[in-house]
Amino acid sequence: MTASSALPVAFVDDDAVLREANAQTLRLAGFEPFLFESAVEALKAIDERFPGVVITDLRMPRIDGMELFRTLRARDPDLPVIMITGHGDIATAVEAMREGAYDFLPKPFASDRLIQSVRRATEKRALVMENRRLRQAAEEAHAPSPLLGDAPAMERLRETLKAVADADVDVMIVGETGTGKELVADQLHHLGRRRSGRFVALNCGALPETVLESELFGHESGAFTGALKKRVGLIEHSSGGTLFLDEIESMPLSAQARLLRVLEQREITPLGSNTARQVDLRVVAAAKSDLGSSAHKASFREDLFHRLNVVTLRIPPLRERQEDVPLLFAVYLDRACRRFQREVPMLTPAVRHHLASHDWPGNVREIVHFAERVVLGLAEIDLAATGKASPPSAGPQGASLPERLERYEADLIREVLTQHKGDVRASLEALGIPRKTFYDKLTKYGINRASFEAGEP
Repeated sequence: MTASSALPVAFVDDDAVLREANAQTLRLAGFEPFLFESAVEALKAIDERFPGVVITDLRMPRIDGMELFRTLRARDPDLPVIMITGHGDIATAVEAMREGAYDFLPKPFASDRLIQSVRRATEKRALVMENRRLRQAAEEAHAPSPLLGDAPAMERLRETLKAVADADVDVMIVGETGTGKELVADQLHHLGRRRSGRFVALNCGALPETVLESELFGHESGAFTGALKKRVGLIEHSSGGTLFLDEIESMPLSAQARLLRVLEQREITPLGSNTARQVDLRVVAAAKSDLGSSAHKASFREDLFHRLNVVTLRIPPLRERQEDVPLLFAVYLDRACRRFQREVPMLTPAVRHHLASHDWPGNVREIVHFAERVVLGLAEIDLAATGKASPPSAGPQGASLPERLERYEADLIREVLTQHKGDVRASLEALGIPRKTFYDKLTKYGINRASFEAGEP
């Protein structure tokens, strides 16, 4: 059905003259009629996504109006169906009304009676469709992407993932330890058409060379000492799904050569076998740094790098998106509270100061562990042992976690503006946030930057 601003009405009747006459009436009233000469045709075109109303004659060959109504009701109980009846079919129409039909029109009916009924039905349908959209939006709002963060770099990463998920190309993920490279790979897998296949992960740096090759490529029984039975390698095991190779920069050169051949030929030859087997493979590789740099020239094959580097996803370290720290900490603190069955703790000055001043070299993984230690009451001990300084207290004890985080964020912005006498560029560098985010937060917290230039915050 074509898109139109007019409200759609499906009209089902085997009488061509009646169809055309009522179609004209509906058009003049501002509706868009879709005409069907049989229930069979109508059922092919109408499902739960149909945004309009159905009008159907009761007596039709093959599938009558009552059966059409019941089938449509099974598809969508909220779809309004108006029945057209002859004098002898009123009892059947009343039965349909009891089962949930919207209205019935006994023949002959006036055009204004038809339009009145259709208008009421379309208003009801519009409300139903709007409520469904709102429910869907609410569900999406309460089920955010596992890749948390409002920083522009994270927004771009999420958009790129959606764009390339269905593209059957190998992907390189670059990110420091703890940034969530496996989580990104997992999202790439589950957003794409390979989601029904296996997601197979291997840390290339965790296994010695001989074991790594056997794990990746598999082996036949007796291929080497200790190979007592055949083993299917992870490459073959992941066929139809996604193979995630973490710390691929640690892969030995001999294994790199074999992996390059697999990627080029899309076939695998296990150790001890002369028979190649086809694989439906997508490789997502991850490294801590750019494998194309001169630092990796001697340890990583340039041709394998270019083969894997069709799409590169860079995960920003946490120090480059400090504005996401309060959100990440709040989310992981809540998860830790539920995991350990503890109440949300008060944030001490030392914890607040650490959240704002630490550069998080361990990235998201570090903030997860820090949140857990805060819940367990261990973070304060750690910070005291390191002699970390702390700013003023977090405010009233009864404040919620989001309120305390916002209060602390506002205090920190004021502190930085005081230090730099209201200078925007210096304050942005100190806070590590984009200019737009900075001004949004000034507005949110009612902070007058100009007053800090005058030294009266």
